[in-house]
Amino acid sequence: MDTQQNQHGSNSSKWGSQARAFVFENPWRAAVLAIAVLFFFSSLFEVNLTVTPKFLAQEASSKKTSTPSINPQEVQAFLSEILPTGIPAVYGAELEISYNDVSSNNPSLADKTIGVMAQLDLDLTLEGKNLERYIDVLYRQHGGISCEYCCDVPAIIFENGEPACGCAHSYAMRGLAKYLILNHGDSMSDEEILTEMGKWKVLFFPDIHATKAAVMKGQGMGIDYVSLTSNENRGIERGSEGGDMVGGC
Repeated sequence: MDTQQNQHGSNSSKWGSQARAFVFENPWRAAVLAIAVLFFFSSLFEVNLTVTPKFLAQEASSKKTSTPSINPQEVQAFLSEILPTGIPAVYGAELEISYNDVSSNNPSLADKTIGVMAQLDLDLTLEGKNLERYIDVLYRQHGGISCEYCCDVPAIIFENGEPACGCAHSYAMRGLAKYLILNHGDSMSDEEILTEMGKWKVLFFPDIHATKAAVMKGQGMGIDYVSLTSNENRGIERGSEGGDMVGGC
């Protein structure tokens, strides 16, 4: 066995010497070999440049979440279901406003109706328990309520009750909330007040809320005006097409 090992070592040494002689005794051979090695590793590098971005693109694609495709007919069906109609039972006659008055079919009447509620925000002042309830309904419960399709603030008020958004829709929702707390606070629950605000918000942004309702239904979620319009499910319809808003921003 020792003899075989010595023989193997001798052969290895012999082949190593011959290889070195083959390369280094002739400079042209060395140059050709160097070019071949360089070309080999350059080819590998080019393959990596091609494969790596493709792999990263596939990996990024696998992490994307997309809004499920929505059937336009389904959206249209939801639109007819979620749009409130008629005169609000509790306060409509008092303020002389109707849900029917806010529509893209009659922009001037829509602006006038929004203006009635918006003026309440400027005229009415809340204090003490009423102010605390106002903050709780508009800012805390269900994550608050916002005008996210018009401006990107977290809620239409700050946590101290001050206005956070200057669009007409926000003025209208704040004004209505103040009016209901002051004049019907004993008979209406917080949820009912938020529901009324939600109804008007749907009228302000009808198409996107119909799409949002379809998305929520597709995910097996219950749908009411609070879950549809509060911040509780804000952005769930992101990636879907929006629509025109009613009233100025």
